[in-house]
This record gives sequence, C-alpha cells and structure tokens, in this order.
Amino acid sequence: MSTLPAVSNPTLQPDWGQRSLLSVWHPCTQMQHHQDVAPLAIVKGQRVWLYDAQDRAYLDCISSWWTNLFGHANPRINSAIQAQMGLIEHVMLAGLTHPPVVELSEKLAALTQHHLGHAFFASDGASAVEIAMKMSHHYWRQTGQPQKNEFICLSSSYHGETLGALSLTDVPLFRASYESLIKGVHTVMSPDARQATEGMQADEVARLAAKALEDLLQQRADHISALIIEPRVQCAGHMAMHSPLYLKLARELCDLHGVHLICDEIAVGCGRTGTFFACESAHIWPDFLTLSKGISAGYLPLSISLCTPKIYQAFLSDHLSRGFLHSHSYSGNPLACSAALAALAIFESDRVLEHNLALAQSMNSAFAWVQEDARLQDLRQTGMILAFDLKPEWAKRNPQFSGLMHTHALAQGLLLRPIGETVYVMPPYVIREEELAHMSQGIERALDLSLKP
Repeated sequence: MSTLPAVSNPTLQPDWGQRSLLSVWHPCTQMQHHQDVAPLAIVKGQRVWLYDAQDRAYLDCISSWWTNLFGHANPRINSAIQAQMGLIEHVMLAGLTHPPVVELSEKLAALTQHHLGHAFFASDGASAVEIAMKMSHHYWRQTGQPQKNEFICLSSSYHGETLGALSLTDVPLFRASYESLIKGVHTVMSPDARQATEGMQADEVARLAAKALEDLLQQRADHISALIIEPRVQCAGHMAMHSPLYLKLARELCDLHGVHLICDEIAVGCGRTGTFFACESAHIWPDFLTLSKGISAGYLPLSISLCTPKIYQAFLSDHLSRGFLHSHSYSGNPLACSAALAALAIFESDRVLEHNLALAQSMNSAFAWVQEDARLQDLRQTGMILAFDLKPEWAKRNPQFSGLMHTHALAQGLLLRPIGETVYVMPPYVIREEELAHMSQGIERALDLSLKP
C-alpha cells in the first residue's frame, strides 16, 4: 500500500458537506439519498489524490468523472493558466480571436492529419454533440437534401443530457422523464463484445452490429443525417467495449450510403483508449469528432466539435442565414485553451501515449484477481479504461450495490463511482505502480464489504 503524500492544510471547515445540502443541487444525484450522509467535501488535490476537510486522502480512481489526465494541481498546467491570466482572461470569439484558440485549433487539426480542419468551441460535451448534430442537419439543408434529418445511435449509448444530445442517449434513466420533449431516433445494435456467445470473438459481434446498421441504412439512408458512435468504449453504457473493426465497417457503410459519421470522443479521446483519438485504432476519420473532458486536463470547461473541410465549405456564403449561427458566450475561452495547450505539450514532452502502454499493462496485472473471483465476470480493458461486472445472480441479490460500493470504497480511501453492476477504473495517467496496488486492493476489500453472502 502506498504512503499518502503530505500537503499543506487550508483552513478546514468540516461542515462544508452539510452547507452544500442547503444550497447546492448536485448533478446526477437523488438528493434524498444525502439526507443522512452529506456529500463529501473535497478541499484540495495533489496528483492522483483528493483531500477532504479532515485532510483524509482519496485516490481519484475515475479522474473526477473522466476529466483529469495529469493529476490535480499539475504545476505545468497551473503555470500556463496563470501566465494567460496576466494577458487576457476572456474575450468574445465572434469577430475576434486570440492566440491560444488559434494555436489549439491548429494543433488539433494537425493531430487529425488535417482530415478534420475546423474547430468550433463550446463548454461541455453535450454542447459539442449538439453542435455536431446541428452542423450535420444544416449541411444537408445547405446541399439540397433537407429530408436527411434523422439520426442513428447505438443501443446503450450516452451522448449528453441537453435535449438534442439526450435524443441520442439510449439510457432510460436519463431519457424517460423527457420523452415528450425529444425527437425520436433510430437505435441499432451495439457492438458490445460481451454479447459474444461461446466461441464467438469480438470481431464477429462487430460484424453482426454492422449488419444491423447496414439493414437500416438500406431502408432509410435518404433520410439519415448522421450516425453517432462512442469509439471503442460506450462509457456510461456500462463500459461496453468493442472491436475497432466496427468503426471501420461503420465508416464504409456511411460512405456508401451518404451519411455523416460523428465520433463522440468526449470520454474516450485524449489518449484514454491507447491512441490519442480512439478512432485512430481503426485507421478511420469521421466527418465530425467531439472532444471535452480530458482536452483541458480536467481544469476548465471546454468542448470542441471538429469537422471536415468539406462540411465547413458548405456554410460559406454571402448570406448570414447560411452561416452556422450557434453561439456560446465563453466559446474558446483563453484560459481553457491555455490549459488544453499545456496538456498537449505534456503529451509530447512526456511521451504519454508510449508511457500509457506500459501503465495499462500494469493496471491489468493489478486486477488479475478479478478473473479468479467467482462473483465477477467480463474483466475487460481498452487502454487506460478497465472494467468488470457482477455476475447476474450477485447483481440481483444486491440491488443497492453501486451505492454501497461507492461508500465502502471511500472508507478504503478511493473515489469510485460504479455504474449499476459495473465497476470500472479510469485513473489519471500519472498514477504510480504502488498506487495501482492500493487501488486494486481497496476495491477488492470494498467488494467484500458491499456484497451479501
């Protein structure tokens, strides 16, 4: 077990959690559940560790909702933001520009080998998805095919919770209350490799899912604007992982039938799956690619929708109405762009993708015990994302498992947030070997405490 790093103490106010209950409506939370136990107040962070108001340390196993790449209070990112604060903290991007947004856009275009050459900026993942949807729909109107206004998503997909993005989210928990407000979409089979029957491989599941997509496109392609995919891992969909073959087949089908492909890389981009962009593992490029979360290394709200030059060109006109008029007050915020540029510099200087190959193998070794645990199944990993599930009989016997696991993990000094019966880890890239061992051992103990015999 690792020794927790020492940090200086701020002024401690242990009642922050109780005060939060009086004034804060927390996201993705049933507030009634906090009436007995207040939210945990985090007052500082250092590298992979978070500290509460009593100075207890918690290993951030999930990168604070999949955002933090290089640790909390990273000195290089801190310095970049501080330097930018001395220049300009924010300026509107309509009719103006600034060096950080130009440099970031250029670097992202280069990372896509200029297949995707124009960046549209917003603040959060759902907004980036909305932008890609609107651009795709608007493109077909601009090019004389206004009937192409339908979208396709995968079963168990998640793309955000604004109304447009929610229409592409196939998770009843999020959708059910708002069905009357959202437009229906086509939902096709996920290539989730866990669907493989005995003797099947992940590629065979990918081919079955691609066949379901092909069948729909043969019927409705003239009305389909775009297909949206979370490449390699459907994160909120219980960490469903699939073969890169599906991306290749989906790209071919979209090209054949004249449909846009949107790769939602909000959670899986920025090196999470092994390549910088998850779609690179299939050697394909989409028509749109959305980024958020890790692009600013977990520092500031930032999201980006990248598109091809062909799509960008369709909006050039002497008429304002033919422009893409979506707007956001903090679009391309200089501080957020500076954080992103600092993160990209770390990728380059520290050879992060190469380092992560070894780190992912160490993470796999640390969780080898899962294979021997009779209560668990489907240990799986894609890059720096590792997950496993409770077997159905154990999940049925323990309906409150996710909440109990979260609570017992905190007692073990771990921030963990299971998705139903799925336990996953997605730590910052700066985690050390001894911290991986601490994480693994703590999760095993929390499992034992959370599951009834």
